Amino acid sequence: MRSPAIGPTILAALTLAAGLAVGAPLMLKAQVASMPLPAVAPAVSTVVLDRSGRLLRPFAVADGRWRLPVEAEDVDPGFVRMLLAYEDRRFERHRGVDLRALARAGWQLATRGRIVSGGSTLTMQVARLLDGGPTRSAAAKLRQIVTALALERRLGKAEVLRLYLTLAPYGGNIEGIRAASLAWLGKEPKRLTPAEAALLVAIPQAPEARRPDRGADAIRAARDRVLARAAALGAIDTGDLATARTEAVPQRRRPFPMLAAHAAERALRERPGEPVHHLTIEAGLQGRLEGLARDRAAALSDRVSVAILAADHRTGEIRASVGSSDLLDLDRGGFLDMTRAVRSPGSALKPLIYGLAFEQGIAHPESLIEDRSTAFAGYVPANFDRTFLGTVTVRRALQLSLNVPAVQLLDAVGPARLAARMRRAGAAPVLSDLSPPGLAIGLGGVGVTLTDLVAIHAAIARGGEAVALRIRPDEDPLPPGRRVLEARAAWQVGSILAGVPQPGGASGAIAFKTGTSYGYRDAWAIGFDGRYVVGVWVGRPDGEPVPGLVGIDAAAPILMDAFARIGQPAPLPAAPPGVLAASSAGLPAPLRRVRVPRGGGPALVQGPQIAYPPAGAEIDLGAGRGAAAPLALKVREGRPPYLWFADGTPIGTSDFGRAVTFTPRERGFVELMVIDGAGAAARSRVFID
Repeated sequence: MRSPAIGPTILAALTLAAGLAVGAPLMLKAQVASMPLPAVAPAVSTVVLDRSGRLLRPFAVADGRWRLPVEAEDVDPGFVRMLLAYEDRRFERHRGVDLRALARAGWQLATRGRIVSGGSTLTMQVARLLDGGPTRSAAAKLRQIVTALALERRLGKAEVLRLYLTLAPYGGNIEGIRAASLAWLGKEPKRLTPAEAALLVAIPQAPEARRPDRGADAIRAARDRVLARAAALGAIDTGDLATARTEAVPQRRRPFPMLAAHAAERALRERPGEPVHHLTIEAGLQGRLEGLARDRAAALSDRVSVAILAADHRTGEIRASVGSSDLLDLDRGGFLDMTRAVRSPGSALKPLIYGLAFEQGIAHPESLIEDRSTAFAGYVPANFDRTFLGTVTVRRALQLSLNVPAVQLLDAVGPARLAARMRRAGAAPVLSDLSPPGLAIGLGGVGVTLTDLVAIHAAIARGGEAVALRIRPDEDPLPPGRRVLEARAAWQVGSILAGVPQPGGASGAIAFKTGTSYGYRDAWAIGFDGRYVVGVWVGRPDGEPVPGLVGIDAAAPILMDAFARIGQPAPLPAAPPGVLAASSAGLPAPLRRVRVPRGGGPALVQGPQIAYPPAGAEIDLGAGRGAAAPLALKVREGRPPYLWFADGTPIGTSDFGRAVTFTPRERGFVELMVIDGAGAAARSRVFID
């Protein structure tokens, strides 16, 4: 019998089926090969790291998301094992799509009418995260499958895993394992407990519903399911399961690290295109000193801030930079970096003045010098307490921060030389463009920053050799051998400052100097041991006076606490060769008393002198904001009675007392004049604000 002939329709169907069976894989392969990949380099947060690679501060990406860079080696291996066991057991074996998982998920959906288990691989999830489009439709799912195959073909398993670790959603604007671990656990993901790992596996399955800050029940139940499955699949020991289930789940979002905030922001401004910034800062020390600044500012008056700068003077590397007591405290100007604000240093430059005098053979620490009222071409400095001690040693004059001896020595060495040596140390003093440096710069009549003062004292600590303070490892150092002081002079200054009594009475471990600017606006303390130099500034960032704000009381205790938080002080260096050790009487005759070649003589007292306000002062009396407050005018020397004038108009007379009050009519410059009973006069031009 002949077999019935195959009809044309059946033959065509069989031919089509055979063609599809052979051609579909070829078509899919061609589509995968030509598939344009989505952007596989998503924007990640710029990060600032400390000297050891610890995170100081991350910055959100442009759309406000926290998506930190991460590599697989930065993540606990236990988390990766648990993730793959729970999400994609055959990750290492499939090529982007797990056909068995897809078939199982489809069968369950068809037979039960609901989704029982997902069929997406980790690679398919990455494809969905990169694409960012809808995934419910069949067309979208097919595109996801093709994209997953293309990702694995072109990128490989390791890069696919890194992309998942970077992009997985963790609720709100948190993406990626590293941002999630910091936000929900307060730690880097390098070391995780089984319970922490399970928590971070569970959240991306329903990131908004399982956010820990929206209730603990949902995330605890999801975490425990992950733990149970991980134990069943051998991803964790069954003995750890019971312990992990008892571990508490977080219930709030933690802030991201924000150490050295001002320095981090400056690093971004200087090099905006770099994704990772490495600084010389030590995160542990930075955190301790930020806590110190915050606690001490809180104990002071409102609106007072504290800045601290610590550097290794052997290398110039900055180890801690605290720009303010609290970045977010607007009342205290926390957003201002006071390590770089230009302020008056008060007496903090005196060590360099004395060092120059030692270097030039003008004085020796045991030389005698006069602390008496002295006039220098009309400039008559006075000590902080308005008293004079007479004849003292240079050592004692510096330790007591006497003003007249400092000005005598500055007059001898020259203010221009002082400014030049400041610049050689790496400082940038702000001086008037209208006249050369004057003697007033020795007592604070110059603008400097905390960074400048630390650089100057770093040079003294290094035996007089300058060092560039740097906060990046790759910053250029200063040329070697750039001298600020001769080695013997620098050591002599250090030995004097080491003898200054510290708050509490001790001395010797740390050489330090304090300073108080005019009007109690700035309190300073700068010190060094054999390794570190630390500077402290205390004051109001807006420049307003703070009554009673004095360096020895406000800044010096913070300085000593800063050194205590650094650790055991390093010994100060021994004396270099050639240092002359002798008492005052044992010194060579030219050094027994300070020689002042260009110095001043005794102050002439025939005429009056305006003690307050000094010439050139800018005084805030509220004249620019309405009615001005009264201004106290004070006179010294001369003979009573005293007649006062403002812009040529008489404003008051004092028969026996040396003070009157004057209320300015408006904001602006005022020419003050006083005439004593003998007809002698003194003038002072000031600006009233």
